[in-house]
Amino acid sequence: MKKSLLALAVLGAFAGAASAQTNVTIYGVVDAGIAFDNGGAAAGKTWKLQSGQQNGSRIGFKGTEDLGGGLSASFTLENGFATDDGTLGNSPAGTNRLFGRQAWVGLNGGFGSVKLGRQYTPLYNSALAVDPFGLNLSGNLQKAFGYGLYNVDPLSRADNTISYTTVNLSGFTGSATYSFGEQAGNFSANNNFGAGLSYANGPINAQLAYNKVHSAGLTLTGNLAAEATTALGAGATTPDVRTWFLGGTYDFGVAKLHAAYGDTKIETAANSTKDRNYMLGVSAPVGAAGRVLASWIRNDLKDISSGKSDQYAIGYTHALSKRTSLYTSAGYTKNDDRVRLNAATLGDSDRNFQVGVTHLF
Repeated sequence: MKKSLLALAVLGAFAGAASAQTNVTIYGVVDAGIAFDNGGAAAGKTWKLQSGQQNGSRIGFKGTEDLGGGLSASFTLENGFATDDGTLGNSPAGTNRLFGRQAWVGLNGGFGSVKLGRQYTPLYNSALAVDPFGLNLSGNLQKAFGYGLYNVDPLSRADNTISYTTVNLSGFTGSATYSFGEQAGNFSANNNFGAGLSYANGPINAQLAYNKVHSAGLTLTGNLAAEATTALGAGATTPDVRTWFLGGTYDFGVAKLHAAYGDTKIETAANSTKDRNYMLGVSAPVGAAGRVLASWIRNDLKDISSGKSDQYAIGYTHALSKRTSLYTSAGYTKNDDRVRLNAATLGDSDRNFQVGVTHLF
């Protein structure tokens, strides 16, 4: 009898401890498909099995704990990987990070939400809300806006970041982020600031975002570095970058209209250049399980003559269940003589095609 009572007491203690613990969820995405591209590499046409075409493959852990009085704690740890070969697939490319997609902890309450760690920027969240392709597939807005800068950290994700997000006020939500540069003796070096304002109510979703990267907070590489050097002169690979983004969607029911405008300024101590972007897109349901996507994006490097690029894309997704879907997309990028968006050589065009499957768990 005493042993039974002791066992019940121990089990009760464990149950009480478990009920007080954080509610943790394990989640993820596994995405893979076949891709063709004729302009992304100097060698020419490429066929490959590719991971993360519609959704970046990932595994994550997230949790919340009720602290009482309307206060709660939350966290997210998210790892990216490549389904095709099992390697880490985090941002920035090639970095060996355990949780390269997200790693943050925060507090939430009637005041809003405060998070600390590696997290998405307001610019990323605004672009995601507007892009009909969801920042993926052939129409990916990030590939074109800012001549590809929207796809580069810390404009996409930012390390060493503290963020604040307001509660929803009649459809309006505001956010602000500050990322520490962590440079000894220079508080402002390499830092990053972002701000966003969104309105989502009924058929309307409107987004406004601003991002500033200060003094070598990012390093331009590849085509970005070459074209920036053309516009700014030597030493332009570690500039300051300021960008404004304005966009929105309107859901008519039978179809949703998408539109966006971006203005990016890249500057050194001596010179500056501007890049402007425009997007028009549409998404529409097809039957109970399908959805068609299309967009046109103009990229214009203002201080380079013959510096315009046009990206056209169309895609289709088909849900097999709530967790599994098939997708396909095709894109075409036409470049003026002195730019090479999505291509390897100045003036070249790019054609790409993707088909695959994605599963959420």
